[in-house]
Amino acid sequence: MRVDVTDAPALARPHSPSSSPSHFASLVVRPAAMILSGKTVLVTGVGVGLGRECVAAALRHGANVVMAARTQANLDAAAAELDPDGTRIATKATDINDAGACEALVAHATERFGGVDALVQVAAFEHSWGGLYATDFATWRQAFETNVLGALTVIRAAATSMKARGGGSIVLIGSQSMFKPSLPQAGYAASKGALLSATYYLADELGPDGIRCNMVVPSWMWGPPVEMFLKGQAKQDGITRQEALQRVVGTFPLRRMTEDGEVADVVAFFMSDLSKAVTGQYLLVNAGEMSR
Repeated sequence: MRVDVTDAPALARPHSPSSSPSHFASLVVRPAAMILSGKTVLVTGVGVGLGRECVAAALRHGANVVMAARTQANLDAAAAELDPDGTRIATKATDINDAGACEALVAHATERFGGVDALVQVAAFEHSWGGLYATDFATWRQAFETNVLGALTVIRAAATSMKARGGGSIVLIGSQSMFKPSLPQAGYAASKGALLSATYYLADELGPDGIRCNMVVPSWMWGPPVEMFLKGQAKQDGITRQEALQRVVGTFPLRRMTEDGEVADVVAFFMSDLSKAVTGQYLLVNAGEMSR
């Protein structure tokens, strides 16, 4: 379920001249393909933002999903909303820094759905803030431990299952801050940059087993965290939320902010066989804010 942005950022859904009734009348409407039908997807870091949207996208495209996060109550709440009858979602509280927990997560997926075909690694430590002189380096260590070593820990467990099933897809979540300094978040950006380097090596190592590894790189994403940030900025500066949003997206080519659900759509593409010849790549999903 996507956040409804129509009441706040009009820039999030601009009018498109090609969206006129006459334009659509000329199109042949075909049913959407279930591009993940028959697959089992494991998603870590499921909360109120991107992780949850990745689960929703996987379900929408026909997959069964195993959701992981550190707090079981949050998982249970999301599962009840996204899959009320409990037939296509399984949950397990998991700390990706714990190798035993990651192995138990994959075992749970295997017991429930037969194995793992795709992993979406969303879980991350984001709170490594401050410049050179203000940074607490303990937060850098935590960022690297979770965002790099934790990611590799859950990947190792999932890749073992994928290899047994003849292949699979690993989708990592990066950050545009790897390429473009944004706010004082060097520790987080550096850890994601290290994860991108690891992506290339994983693609090379796991490719012979039919396992692909790619990275989706968002920038600003309209969702609960950013909505709260803009509300705070508007209140602090005495401006409207729309004006606060304009400060961010006014120069983007699409003149709007990407939604977390749209990032999840790209994740679904990388999980699917539509990208079966793509590995060791990253894709910016940023409304054109930056080209690379």
